[in-house]
Amino acid sequence: MEQKREHVEMYFDKVSNKQSKYIALHVGLFWGIGTFIIKNEESVIIKIDDNAMYEHLTLNKKDEDDFIEKRSYFIKQLILQRKLKIQYELILKEENEARKIINRQD
Repeated sequence: MEQKREHVEMYFDKVSNKQSKYIALHVGLFWGIGTFIIKNEESVIIKIDDNAMYEHLTLNKKDEDDFIEKRSYFIKQLILQRKLKIQYELILKEENEARKIINRQD
């Protein structure tokens, strides 16, 4: 199932690339749960191509960016509410399937 979403106007040109990755993860989890692709208590592998984001999420490190901390809170809340078993996987940027699609559209 392929879907295309335009960047939400309230965030357009107002968030950094790093912040947009947390938005994408939050929205992706929320959408996956809402469409029943991700079910309660399921195992989910989240592939991340950003070392700082990977360490922030896996080691529970604090980020000085309040926006990112708020997104992280909501991500963790979804994970706890749905009792998801999350496995984060650090991948190379070249392995990121989403990046391949985004680069094609540019």
